Amino acid sequence: MSPITNQHQSLSGEQAKTPLLVLVGPTAVGKTALSIELAKRYHAEIISGDSMQVYRGMDIGTAKIKEEEREGIVHHLIDICDPEEAFSAADFQARAKALIEDIHSRGKLPFVVGGTGLYIESLCYQYQFVEQGSDEVFRREMEQFAEQHGNEALHAKLAAIDPQAAMRLHANDVRRVIRALEVFHVTGQTFSEHQQGQERKQEKQSPYNLIILGLTRDRAKLYERIEQRIDQMLEEGLVEEVKALLARDLPMHAVPRQALGYKEMIAYLQGEYSYERAVELLKRDTRRFAKRQLSWFRHMQNLHWIDMDENFEEILHSIHAIIAGKFQGHLEYSTNQSLSRRG
Repeated sequence: MSPITNQHQSLSGEQAKTPLLVLVGPTAVGKTALSIELAKRYHAEIISGDSMQVYRGMDIGTAKIKEEEREGIVHHLIDICDPEEAFSAADFQARAKALIEDIHSRGKLPFVVGGTGLYIESLCYQYQFVEQGSDEVFRREMEQFAEQHGNEALHAKLAAIDPQAAMRLHANDVRRVIRALEVFHVTGQTFSEHQQGQERKQEKQSPYNLIILGLTRDRAKLYERIEQRIDQMLEEGLVEEVKALLARDLPMHAVPRQALGYKEMIAYLQGEYSYERAVELLKRDTRRFAKRQLSWFRHMQNLHWIDMDENFEEILHSIHAIIAGKFQGHLEYSTNQSLSRRG
């Protein structure tokens, strides 16, 4: 019998909703390995909730899971765009929403795994995005402005009208800075005002029977894992991957020019930094990125925090207790697998 059963007619309240398991956490905390273990145990298909892993050719720098590491688990929303293409939170929400219903209809558990807070929250609580906030001419003008005057000057434009958004967005995140400027240009409402209104309107009600697991570690251990991951990326050929992307003659607004791990190596390859300085900046910026991720997740409601420094068997027991309590109308635990890893 399938672990996930459609019982909407006999269920009420939360149990009548489609179950959705979500796993979030900062970069290098251990999401990938745990997600595979959980997906196997709960007959799940994984939907990537990472804003960078949608792009083809950006494998090493995004720590994209390799085919051999997936252990047969189906993964969605990986390698679906070229680096020149735009892919927004609204695009993610629409694609992921359709996938959740499809996965559930086939008797599997939909399982979202990632570290992009806006993507995750927009899906879990069905944010309504600004549909009318689009002006292609204005966007191109802002791209040209950034090319001529620099990213900092563009960022200063945003700081003048929307200080809150400017504080959240790095100057090198040109695509999102332009998007925030574009929303104000078209609607007369700042991006921050729109988000605040969205949060008040949504009141954080999810259309799903939702479990969100948040992973954390001791800060010093997390930073050590981040540095080890970056060293591994460099050994695996991050610089060569960036060279291949640059050979595509990417426009200034293209994602790799702004993405963590890529912009630092681009700066090195273009002679702005030494290799050693680029690596130093990459490690520093990744630590800062992890802090921002944790800050975002701590403001989300109803997260079940999991300490990844604990014994792995205890972690699995804790997660099983959460899942069994929440998904009892939908889910039977797969008893043919031990809760603990056997050596």
